[in-house]
Amino acid sequence: METGGNSLPSGPDGLKRRVIYFYDPEVGNYYYGQGHPMKPHRIRMTHALLAHYGLLQQMQVMKPLPARDKDLSRFHADDYVAFLRGITPDTQQDQLRALKRFNVGEDCPVFDGLYSFCQTYAGGSVGGAVKLNHGSDIAVNWAGGLHHAKKCEASGFCYVNDIVLAILELLKHYERVLYVDIDIHHGDGVEEAFYTTDRVMTVSFHKFGDYFPGTGDIRDIGYGKGKYYSLNVPLDDGIDDESYQSLFKPIIGKVMEVFRPGAVVLQCGADSLSGDRLGCFNLSIKGHAECVRFMRSFNVPLLLLGGGGYTIRNVARCWCYETGVALGVEIDDKMPHHEYYEYFGPDYTLHVAPSNMENKNSRQLLDEIRSKLLDNLSKLRHAPSVQFQERPPDAELPEADEDQDDADERWDPDSDMDIDNPKHQDEAFRKPVSISIQNTRIKREIIESELKDQEDHKGAIEHVKGIDMVTEDNSCLKVSDMSIEEPATVKVEPESSTKLPDQPLPGQLKS
Repeated sequence: METGGNSLPSGPDGLKRRVIYFYDPEVGNYYYGQGHPMKPHRIRMTHALLAHYGLLQQMQVMKPLPARDKDLSRFHADDYVAFLRGITPDTQQDQLRALKRFNVGEDCPVFDGLYSFCQTYAGGSVGGAVKLNHGSDIAVNWAGGLHHAKKCEASGFCYVNDIVLAILELLKHYERVLYVDIDIHHGDGVEEAFYTTDRVMTVSFHKFGDYFPGTGDIRDIGYGKGKYYSLNVPLDDGIDDESYQSLFKPIIGKVMEVFRPGAVVLQCGADSLSGDRLGCFNLSIKGHAECVRFMRSFNVPLLLLGGGGYTIRNVARCWCYETGVALGVEIDDKMPHHEYYEYFGPDYTLHVAPSNMENKNSRQLLDEIRSKLLDNLSKLRHAPSVQFQERPPDAELPEADEDQDDADERWDPDSDMDIDNPKHQDEAFRKPVSISIQNTRIKREIIESELKDQEDHKGAIEHVKGIDMVTEDNSCLKVSDMSIEEPATVKVEPESSTKLPDQPLPGQLKS
């Protein structure tokens, strides 16, 4: 199979991509509760369609390793993670103050296996980022994409923000990461996390007005170094494929030209489809998937995540079709027989026609939005550079053994996403981390190391030893308090500089 993504030169988009697909068979067993619109069962339905369409054989299928406490704490507050780990339906009545503090209870209920569910979907997204860092072209985790979760509270059916965690992993390897959100709801949790940095650009297409979460005004553009690196595309009810693409393609095309990301994360929330239980847009599955096709055409490493979607038969249809788009395979409209076949009656087809609902997005409104956002993009300097830095080590994930039948055993026991090992946990926690969005005080230490040449020659070079993280407390940060520190500069002496063994400076970074 021909490989794509970061190894593929520009050319015909029909070329195959190396696609990694993350799926845990247990994910469909989690249940938010009677009457709750979020149903993890949709992930199992999607997987069944992929299997019967023959798409699983064309991807590397991996079971995600559960994210550990320390993995989640790279973004989330320690006390919030501890709360999620300990809360159960039986104990929640004894923790009413904590439930209120962390916004858990109504939209985000306590259910059996809540923490395991969070570990599973977050593990898939971070695992996908690791695979992209190691040369894969596209990684897929339909269980992920829960974009509303904040540093220390749940929101909008989301408990852990797997997207932020995945982007932090990508930033170990790539100078710049682009986040694009086509869920009908504003991607507020991700935008907030990266609102003050120019290393992550967030672009959200969403319903704006009297609609959850109420954020995402076109005037919200980022702050400080992040000014103009947040783009919001506010839309009204009934937007159709043509209107949507009249904004998506020119805006994203300009973003790719100006920002030049090393990797892209695309949140494919399916509640923007026509007929969604909670949505009010009028996109077809092909119109929704056109966003995936367009992002794929740039041949940049791509992480595809799920998100919203509450008419679950249409969610499964959409994400199955978009997996085919990722693979460069067009699949039949006639649905194969499988265990959930009766969900898709009476037509038993993959695609559904959009409705005749009114499109409240006038041509004038769309033109004004496009003009405003393209103007914002014109104010950016091209491709912000990043200083030389000593990068934290990538999580180690080996290539899968093609002769190994059990995909569940394909993970490296030394991976960053491994199961907790109390003996080594403190040691692992002390690994240098270049980016942290926690309530921490970060200090830089420049250490002079002597290099001996025989016994009578001494020289010195300066290098960055890492970044010590000194945690002062676990209280939550306001948006304005959250920042991403710039990597420390490495001073290179023209005459006596020496490359440290096994630690080459990342050649792709600019000083």
